[in-house]
Amino acid sequence: MKKTKISCAIVTALAFTPAIAQTKPAKAQIETIEVTATKRSESIQDVPVSVSALNGQALENLGVESFSDYVEFLPNVVFQGTGPGQNEIYIRGAATTQTNISVSSVQALQPSVAFYLDEQPVSMQGRNLDVYAADMERVEVLPGPQGTLFGASSQSGTVRMISKKPDHSGFSAGMDVNIGTTKGGEMSNAVETYFNITPTDSLALRVVAYNDKQGGWIDNILNKPGEGGYIGSAVVIDRISGGVLSDPENTPVESPTNGRLVEDDTNDAVYAGVRFGLSYLINNDWSFLLQHTAQSLETEGVFSYDPNLEGETSVNRFIPEDNDDEFGLTTWTLEGRLDKLEVVYTGGYLNREISSTIDYTGYTNGGLFSAYYVCSYGSFNDGNVAPEDEACLDPTKYYKEQTDTSRITHELRFNTDADNVWRLTAGIFYDDQDLETVGQFNIANTELSAFNDLGKFLPGSEGINSDGGPFEPGISFVNDVTHTIEQIAVFGQVEYDITDKLTATFGARWYQIDDTFKGSTTSTDVSRRIRAFGSQDPAELDLATSGDAPGVLQAAIESGQLDVSLLDDSGTLTVDDTIFKASLDYKLNDDILLFTTYSEGFRPPVTNRQGGDLASNQSGAFNGFRIPVYSTTDSLDNFELGMKGDFLDGILRINATAFYSEITDLQTSRYDPTNISFLVFTDNVGDAEIKGLDADITWLATDNLVINAAFSLLDTELTRVNDELAGIAPGVGAQLPYSAEFSGNLRARYYFELDDGYEGYVNGSISYTGDRLAGMAMDAYVTEDATQLIYGTGSGLPIQNEAATYDGTSFTDSNGDVFQGGRYIQESYAIANVSVGITKDDWKAELYIDNLTDESAVLYIDTQQFTPKVVTNRPRTMGLRLSYDFY
Repeated sequence: MKKTKISCAIVTALAFTPAIAQTKPAKAQIETIEVTATKRSESIQDVPVSVSALNGQALENLGVESFSDYVEFLPNVVFQGTGPGQNEIYIRGAATTQTNISVSSVQALQPSVAFYLDEQPVSMQGRNLDVYAADMERVEVLPGPQGTLFGASSQSGTVRMISKKPDHSGFSAGMDVNIGTTKGGEMSNAVETYFNITPTDSLALRVVAYNDKQGGWIDNILNKPGEGGYIGSAVVIDRISGGVLSDPENTPVESPTNGRLVEDDTNDAVYAGVRFGLSYLINNDWSFLLQHTAQSLETEGVFSYDPNLEGETSVNRFIPEDNDDEFGLTTWTLEGRLDKLEVVYTGGYLNREISSTIDYTGYTNGGLFSAYYVCSYGSFNDGNVAPEDEACLDPTKYYKEQTDTSRITHELRFNTDADNVWRLTAGIFYDDQDLETVGQFNIANTELSAFNDLGKFLPGSEGINSDGGPFEPGISFVNDVTHTIEQIAVFGQVEYDITDKLTATFGARWYQIDDTFKGSTTSTDVSRRIRAFGSQDPAELDLATSGDAPGVLQAAIESGQLDVSLLDDSGTLTVDDTIFKASLDYKLNDDILLFTTYSEGFRPPVTNRQGGDLASNQSGAFNGFRIPVYSTTDSLDNFELGMKGDFLDGILRINATAFYSEITDLQTSRYDPTNISFLVFTDNVGDAEIKGLDADITWLATDNLVINAAFSLLDTELTRVNDELAGIAPGVGAQLPYSAEFSGNLRARYYFELDDGYEGYVNGSISYTGDRLAGMAMDAYVTEDATQLIYGTGSGLPIQNEAATYDGTSFTDSNGDVFQGGRYIQESYAIANVSVGITKDDWKAELYIDNLTDESAVLYIDTQQFTPKVVTNRPRTMGLRLSYDFY
C-alpha cells in the first residue's frame, strides 16, 4: 500500500498537467488529468488540441518562481528580453525583432502570445507582466492560434497561469522558505505563506503572501579604456551622422567614467506580493469568486554582461539603472446553471505602474544626430569651431520612463451540457486597455553651448500626460502618448459527435478593435498628425509632416503610397474581421485520440507616431518610400495533426502534434536611421512559414520513478521579403529569429522509503536550447565593427553570414570594405538542476543545486544600444528549501 501512495505522489509531482484526485488504483498508473484549455473543464487526453502544463507540485519541485523559470521547462515557448518584467513571449517560432525597451511602451508591436492570470488577459506590448508563481494550481500552454476563444493576442498561442482558489473543505495553511547562494554573487532568500479558512459552509477565504529577494551576480566594474572598456570612437559617431567631422580618425574623444558606480552584484531583484481570494457558494447551482493580487517588482542594475570585457559577469554602466514595476489585479467570476446551461460571467481590472531609468550612453553609437549631440564642430552647436579643434565630449546619457496602464475586461459565456452529442461554448467579450507613458531622453552633452538649457516643450497637448514642458534642462527628446485599445468580440465553438468515435468542432470569432493613438513628441504633434490622415483635410495634411510641399501627402494617399483607409475623421483606427477554427478528432480506442485542426490567428495594426514621413534616403528601393501610417494586420493560418495516447497499461503517455503555419504580412519593429528615420517604427517585413513537431512524454518507469520528457522541432523560414527590406532583412529562405531548431527537456523524480515513516526523493532535470539567430536585421557585422572601434576589441560572438552586402548603411567598415549581411548567433546551451529531499507527514526539507554545471547561457543578444550585450542566466546556485503544511 505504501508503494501505491508513493506512485500517486510521483505522478502528481512530475506530470506536465494537473491531476484530479481519484481513488488510488490497484496498479500504479498515470492519473486522470483535467484542463480548461477550451473554457470548459475536460480531460487533457480528450481535448483535441495541443496542451502542455506544469502543475503546482511540479512548479514547486522544479523551484519555479519567476517568468524565466517556468519557460525553461516549456520547450515550444521562448522569451526574449533584458530582465525581469521586460520580456516578450514567443511560441512555435513565430517571432520577430525585439522592440527596444526604451520605446516599447510607445511603439511596440502587440504581443503574438496571449498571457493570462486566471481569466484575465494581462499581455502588454514589450513588457509582459512578470507574475510570481506563488500558490499556483498550474501553468497551461496552448500552442498555435487560440483566437476564437482567447482573442487578438493569441496569434501563436496562449499562456495561462491558474492560481489556487479558496477551498471549502476546511482549514489549511503552509509556509515555504528558501535560502540560496550564487557562485560569485549575493545570497538570495524567499518566504511564501498561505492560509485557507472557511468561516461558514458557504464561504472560503484564501490568502497568499510572498517576498523573494534574488541577489545579484553582475559586477559593474571600473571602465578602463584600452583594456576592453569604453574608449569611444569619433569614426563611429561621424559615419552614422553623415560624415560631418573634418578628420574623424584624429578627432579626440572623451571616454565616460563610472568610478562612483563601481559595485559588485548590482542586479538585485525583489518580488513582493499578496493575493486574496474569496469564494461564496450562493446555492447548489451558483457561486461567486473574488480575487485581488498586488505585486511589486523592483530591480537594480542589468541582467546582461558586456562580451568585450573579460568573464561573463562584468559590465560598464555609467548611469544607475532601476526598474520598479507594480500592479494590482482584481478579478471576479460568477458561475452557475440555468437548467442544463452553464453560465459564466467573469471580469477583471488591472492597473500597472512602471518607473524605469536606463543607461542610454550607447545611443551615441547609433543615433542619426550623434555628432550634433556630443561633438563640438563647425558652427552647429558650440559657436564656430575650427577643424583642428573639433572634439567629441562625454557621451553619458540616460532615459527615464513613467508608464501607467489599465485594463478592464468583461466576458459572458455559456456552455451547454457536456453529455450532449452536440456541445456549444459561446460568449461575448469586451476589453478596454489604456496606456499612458512619458519617456524622457537625456541625449545631448550640456557642455555644448547649444544644449546648456534646453527647456523643451511639446508642440501638442491632446493626449499628453505631462504638463507639456518646459522639461528638465538636460532633456533632449520626449515621447508623451496615450494609447487606447477598445475591443468587442463575439465567439462560439460547437462540437458534434458524428459517431461514438468521431467528433467535429467548428469555432468562429468576430471582433472589432478601435485603436486610438494620441499625444506628442518634442518634434511632432502626434494627435494632430494622425487626425489629419483620418480626416484628409488638405490644410491639415499640409502641416502633418515637415518638408513636404502642399498637396504632396494628399497625392500620396490618393495614389495608394500611404494607406489611411482604417482611420476615421478623429484618427481612430478601426479593424474588424472574423476568424475561424475547425477540427476533427477520432477516438481510436479508450486510450488513443487522433485529431486534426485548422485555426487562424492575428495581430491588429500598430499606429506609427511618425507615419507619413519620407525616407531620408530616396534612392534604390527607398525611392518614394514613406513610413506607413500604421502597420497592417499580420495573420497566421495553422494546420495541425496530433495524437494523444496512453500505452503499456497506463504507465506511458505520449502526446505529439505536427503543425504547419503560414504567416502573412509579418509585423516587425524597425530602426533604420541611415535610410529612413531616427525613430523606431513598425512595418510588415513579408511572409513566413513554420513547420514543426511538439511532443511530451510521461513514463512511470517503476512504482518509485517517473520520467518526463518534452521537445520541440522547428523549421522556420521567410518566404517573401518586402522590396524596401531587401538587403536589410535576411532573404527568402532565412530562419526566423529567437527560436531553435531543437529544444527539449528531461526530468526525473525518484522516491524511496526510509525508517520511521520518512520518505526521501531525488529530482533531476536538464533543459536544452539549440542555436538561435538574433533579430530580423542583418546588421551584426556593422555592430561588430563599431564594437571594435569603440572598445578596441570585438565581442567574440559568432555571426551567421547571410548576404554578400548589407544595404542598411551608406558607409564602409573600418577597413574601407562594404559590410556583409549577417546576424548574431545565440549559441546553444544546456542547464541541469538537481535536488535531494526528505519528507514526513506535513513537512519537507530539500537541498538543491540549480545550474549544476555553471553554464553561462546566451539567453538573448541585446543590440538595442548598438553594441552587443548578452542577457544571461544565474550562475550555479546552491540552497535549502523548507516547507510545512498543516490541515
